[in-house]
Amino acid sequence: MLVEMSHIAPFAVMFSLPLVLLGAWLLLRRLVHRSLTTALSVLAIVPVLATIGGVLAVSQFMFNPIITTTLLVCSLVALVTVPTAVMLGRSIARRSVWEHEARARERAAEASRRELVAWISHDLRTPLAGIRAMAEALADGVVHQPHEVSDYAGRISTEADQLSAMVDDLFELSRITAGALRLTLSDVPLADIVSEVVAAEGPVARRKGVRLEASAATWPVVLGSDPELARVVRNLLSNAIRHTPPDGTVAVRVDVDGQEARLWVDDSCGGIPEPDLPRVFEVAFRGTPSRQPVGGGLGLAIARGLVEAHKGTIDARNHGPGCRFEVRLPLATAMAG
Repeated sequence: MLVEMSHIAPFAVMFSLPLVLLGAWLLLRRLVHRSLTTALSVLAIVPVLATIGGVLAVSQFMFNPIITTTLLVCSLVALVTVPTAVMLGRSIARRSVWEHEARARERAAEASRRELVAWISHDLRTPLAGIRAMAEALADGVVHQPHEVSDYAGRISTEADQLSAMVDDLFELSRITAGALRLTLSDVPLADIVSEVVAAEGPVARRKGVRLEASAATWPVVLGSDPELARVVRNLLSNAIRHTPPDGTVAVRVDVDGQEARLWVDDSCGGIPEPDLPRVFEVAFRGTPSRQPVGGGLGLAIARGLVEAHKGTIDARNHGPGCRFEVRLPLATAMAG
């Protein structure tokens, strides 16, 4: 047996080894940047070709029934292994792409969380420092005149309201991101929502000298949750008023487009840089210094989460002298149908 092996081994190695080395060279040099499917296919077929080369070398290319059978078996093996390698390669490639995208999303989410914590820490520190300073002034008797005490008390109350609003925003955002938002759906007339929010935001707009308008070609009814939809409109209006200069105009418009209700808010902010438009709904995104919001910068992120929870869409684009934030929601009749 050993004698026979010593005779046939040199021939088998002489013909099979070059094929193996060629396959290794292809994998390491020529196919290193190709698809995983191609690499696995080559990896599957190289051993089969090396086996065929060794068998032919040992038989000295003299075909007999045994060699023919061996070659047929190798061909059948190739017919099975190569398609299997192709399918396996595609499956691994899809999984690798999915894992890469998942890791990218996780990194982006973690970066967003760190950015949010940094901004919130800064924004919480500012009103807390003001409250502490005014409280110490009152406690030390530095401020003792009745009108001064009343003024300090009002300012402390304002700072506390700001802190409370930030905490409410964080709680709402945490419910949205955790999927814990539970909506109680009913038929909601957008006329009621818009009129209530415009009435609430009107004093803020007047103090800043901003004109606030609301109109509709028709007032649709949507299927949604009244408090959450009111918060969407309030966040959009508040954002628009904040970034519109005095003597500017903020307009709320409502219409129907097919099976959807359209609500959009136009402001006079001067526009948003095009690269920033896709990011305006991201958590804690602030854009240029001129657009940095007071508070945590969560209003638009919350608006997007609430709209999507209603199976609607929201987008932003530059329009006229400013920006347009448009919300689309399914009509109540469409949902019922």
